Amino acid sequence: MEVAGPSFLLLILLLLAPLSVHSTPPPYLSPAIFAADYDDMLESFRIFVYGARRTFKFKSEAESLFLASLLGSPFVTENPSEAHLFFVPFDGDLSERSVARVVRDIRADLPYWNRTLGADHFYASCDGIGFGSDRNLLELKKNSVQLSCFPGSGGRFVPHKDVALLPAGVAPAGEGEPRGLSSNETIEHLAYARLGAIKDPGLVHRLGGDPGLLIESEPSDRETFERRLAMSEFCLFDYGGDVSWIGDAMRFGCVPVVITDRPIQDLPLIDVLRWQEMAVFVGSGGGAEGVKRALRGMARERVERMRGSCVAASRHFAWNRPPQPLDAFHMVVYQLWLRRHTIRYARRDWS
Repeated sequence: MEVAGPSFLLLILLLLAPLSVHSTPPPYLSPAIFAADYDDMLESFRIFVYGARRTFKFKSEAESLFLASLLGSPFVTENPSEAHLFFVPFDGDLSERSVARVVRDIRADLPYWNRTLGADHFYASCDGIGFGSDRNLLELKKNSVQLSCFPGSGGRFVPHKDVALLPAGVAPAGEGEPRGLSSNETIEHLAYARLGAIKDPGLVHRLGGDPGLLIESEPSDRETFERRLAMSEFCLFDYGGDVSWIGDAMRFGCVPVVITDRPIQDLPLIDVLRWQEMAVFVGSGGGAEGVKRALRGMARERVERMRGSCVAASRHFAWNRPPQPLDAFHMVVYQLWLRRHTIRYARRDWS
């Protein structure tokens, strides 16, 4: 089967081309490796979906978008013998006991689970599932890749195995192209925040008292919202608050500032992007003064470089219908490709 997609050379040019008015290096951990792997994924990756003709109800829009995009993509195969990974979909409101029954039925009806005890399987669960005592649930949690919403529920995301779904709130490509400031525009605010993005009312009050910071409940319209983002150096997010607009912030060059009291291990595209060059992470212990001190202490050259990196990476945060190369759907699939199970068993070993 031939999978349509950008050629390797075109992809390299796409990744290395500057996307903002500021000349910045590509925002990837390794641009060349990413380009080669992505091209290989488009040509080779195959996924078998259990119960593909069923309708599933998920808790988040990102989960629904992922499954709809997957089922319409060339990655899906009806021949499980050629699949690299197997997708186990189940309704988002199922109890863990019911999820265990789903796995039990799969292992009883078909041989693929038992080859690796689920290590070449993945599933979507916005809140994540816990470590239960049932063998089927334990193997699913321990061995299979979990697609979780960002930010993940405490203790239910396994770093280096699980994948954080990109938020579904980002405007699709074409609804305001990625851009930095034009030559006749100037920064109006040091930082911008929407109320739902910061959970601590006291912190909101203290930050809101600074004339350089703009915090509001909701912009009056989309155009006003985009202007807020483009005219602000930083956008404030509380880890655990509303992060649905983080991709929009990056698209307009507003550097995400994530307020957190612990290391974050479930960042979207953590295997691909150099987040330290695109976001600022500030401890919550310093309060409002700590946040403002961290932002005002950054060198102008670094801020401009980060803004450019944000704009360059923002294309990967858009859920397009239908999917487009390098968008959120393809980047989630790419992370699954990186986690594909590499051990292939001869038929005689499991038949």
